[in-house]
Order: sequence, then structure tokens, then C-alpha cells
Amino acid sequence: MDKGLHFTIWVVTAVLLLRESSQAGEEKDPEVLAAPKTDPRGAGEGLPTLTVTTILEDPYVMVRGAELEGYCMELLAALAGMLRFQYRVRVVGDGQYGAVAAGGNWSGMIGEILRREADIAVAPLTVTSAREEVVSFTTPFLQTGIGILLRKDTASQDMSFFHFLSPFSKETWTALLFAYLLTCFCLFLVARLSPCEWNEPKNEENHFTFLNSLWFGAGALALQGATPRPQALSVRVIAVVWWLFTLALLAAYIANFTALLSSGSEQLPIQTFEDLVKQRNLEFGTLEGSSTFYYFKNSKNPIHQMIYEYMEKRREHVLVKTYQEAVQRVMDSNYAFIGESISQDLAAARHCNLIRAPEVIGARGFGIATTQASPWTKPLSIAVLKLRESGDLDYLRNKWWESSCLRQSRDRWGPLEPPALGGLFLTLGIGLALGILAALAELSSSSRRAAAHAKKSCCSVFTEEICTRLRIKGAARQSQEPSGKANA
Repeated sequence: MDKGLHFTIWVVTAVLLLRESSQAGEEKDPEVLAAPKTDPRGAGEGLPTLTVTTILEDPYVMVRGAELEGYCMELLAALAGMLRFQYRVRVVGDGQYGAVAAGGNWSGMIGEILRREADIAVAPLTVTSAREEVVSFTTPFLQTGIGILLRKDTASQDMSFFHFLSPFSKETWTALLFAYLLTCFCLFLVARLSPCEWNEPKNEENHFTFLNSLWFGAGALALQGATPRPQALSVRVIAVVWWLFTLALLAAYIANFTALLSSGSEQLPIQTFEDLVKQRNLEFGTLEGSSTFYYFKNSKNPIHQMIYEYMEKRREHVLVKTYQEAVQRVMDSNYAFIGESISQDLAAARHCNLIRAPEVIGARGFGIATTQASPWTKPLSIAVLKLRESGDLDYLRNKWWESSCLRQSRDRWGPLEPPALGGLFLTLGIGLALGILAALAELSSSSRRAAAHAKKSCCSVFTEEICTRLRIKGAARQSQEPSGKANA
């Protein structure tokens, strides 16, 4: 009887244990399926499972349907295939990267690792000395720095009306004018001294006067032939040297002018962080509690200290909570965002009205964070190095940072805008006006001499000359009738 009772109790216990294990397996299955798939060959081999914390940020980690995708997700899958482990991904609860709170506790992904809520953090997590003191980092998988993200219409200055002078500096234009005058004077002097140009000074007229020399040099600058034509060998040598000089000069001008018209960075008044501090039109800030904020706080550079003091005094207005909020604020208002340059490059690639300033400071890297003394730190570092050596990291970088603005920018170049050539048109108009005034002055001088010789009014003679040269017959006849009647 006792044996039968023991046997019954044993059977019931075994059935209950089997039922609990099956229920536990059913509860775990959704978690495994929610995570991206690892190496299928190891599904039943009892591979270790790591809990991975991350943060939603385009293009590192993004929600697509019921799964996560992005640069970090593909990196994590590649590492899992190399090191043969499974993983569960969870998004950080407070949406923070990791900073020290007032009580000394860490927030964000760093805090979850310290509290053993996650084994590793795979995200755009910057390697800093403060974080390195509490967690361990692998070899950086992405290199970045601190840059300035701007909106093009707030960052670009109006194109100068004399933008056609921009290819050369003021010193170059001054040297060009001096070389032009010196060459023309040498032409004039050599033409005077050479007997081949001027055999008999008493009976001949020298065509290479100083004014003619100036006209000859200007014709070479415009790649146009101009008289007088040199005959002496000495004058021809100077002319050939001047032609070669002007040819190279014009080639350099055209190349630089084309580059300036097609490049937007040359028109940015904010090139550096010093330019950002000096201007008063744009507010600027960074992510609250980010490594960028603490970089400026701990920097000894006076410019960086001014940036930190500005952000600290106006932190409620200029500091943002998320990267998406920062990009949206740059697009909607007069705001410049200071942050990771690689993320700003992505924003400029996705939003064609944004641009990153050229200067990048504080070179740093994104690494995978683990607990201190974790056995996964070194293997993950070696795996990252292998992915870099094989070119897989470059492939992921090009894949997720592909620009959508290339075709649009090509279409936008098109014809040249009028402001770029406004100075040239103005110069042409002034030259035409001066030419007309000079012609009227010459005609007026000739009319005064003719009026004195014929004893007539200067205005009547001037009017007759204009009508004759412009072939206005009616006016000419009216002016001639009174003189005919007087003669009759």
C-alpha cells in the first residue's frame, strides 16, 4: 500500500514538473522571437543568451513593424554570428544614454548595465573617461566628433553683388593690376628703344603709345587680338610672355569661379565654433546630459567655456531631450545643434535643407559597453576589429548613411543665379554708360569747333550732328529751313 502511494505521488509530481517546464518554455518563446534571429545552426546547441540594451535613434536602431532594424542591429547580428551567442534586445527605459544623476546614480543604458539589467549596450554610445570608470568599452566601431548642424537658409549669407571677384583675393587683384601696368610700360619702353619698331623717329609715328600699349594688354586679358601688332623681336617676346601669363590666369579664375558657384560651404558665415559664439542670430544647444555637454563643461578652451556658459544659463531653452527633437528644431527655427558629427551627416543626408559646418572637434568613438570584468569585452573587441579589417563596417556605414540629396542637388545647380553674375552686369552697364558719355563729349567738342568756324549756335550744330549721325531726316530738314530762307 505504501509503495503504491509513493508511486502515485511520484507520478503526480513528475506530471506537474513537466507541465511547469512546458509553460515556462511557452512564455519564453515570444521573447526569443521578438529578438532578431541569430545563427540558426546554434538554435538548439544551448548558446548563451545576452540581454542587450539600446536606444531608438535613426539609423542605429529603428522600429519597423514588430522588429528592430538599423546599423546597430546588423552589427549585433554579425557579432552574434561570429561569437555564437543569442540575444534579447530591450530599449532603454528612460530614453537616456547615460549620465550621473544628482544622487550619484547613473541613468540610461550605463545605469542598466550597472544594475545588471543588461549585459551589453549596443548603441551610439560615446566612449568617455567618466563612463569608462564604471563600465568597460570595446574597440570603437564608429569614429566621430562634435560638429554644428545648421539650416541652410539661416547659415548661408546672401551672395555678394560682386561675387565674380571672389575667386581671387584682394592681394591677387592688386598684383594683377600692377603686373598689367608694368607690362604695358615695358611694351611702350621697348617699342621706343627698338629700331625695328621705329626706324626714323622724326618722320614716323610710333604706334605703340602708352595708351595703345594699355589697349594691347587689355586685349590679351580678354583673349582678343588688339592692334598695334608688334614687329620687333623684343616686343614680341614681351607680348608672348604676357599672353601665356593671361592664359594661365584666366584658367585659374574660371576654375575657382566654377568651384565657388557649385560649393555651398564657401558661403557659410559659421565655419567654426568661434563663429557660432560671435553671431547673435542663432540659438545653439546640445542634448541634455550627453557627453557633448560635459565635453564643453570640462574643456579649458575659452571658446568652449563660453559655449558651456551660454548653454548652462539657458538650459531650459537650448538643451533638447532627444536627437529627433534637435533636428526638428533646427529645421523649424533659428537654432544650431551641437552634437555628434556622424549623426549630423546623416541628418544632412536625409534632410536636404540642413548642412554641417566644416569644423569638427573632440575626436571620439562609439563603443559597445559591458560590465567591468565581463568575459565578453575582449572577444567583442576582437570581433569589431575583424569586421573593420574585412570592410563590413564600411559597408554598413555606406548603407545606412546613403544620401538622398545627391540627385536633388544636381538638379538644383542648373542655370546660374543672377546674384552670382550681378556684379558683371553692373560693370558692363557702367562701361556702356561711360562709352556713351565719352562719345557725347567728343561730339560736343567737335560741335564747338564747328560752331566757332561757322559762327552758329553750339546747340544747333550739336543737334544737327546728332540728327545727321542718327539719320533723323525730319529734324534735320526743320533745322535747315530757316537757314535757307535767310539765304533767299
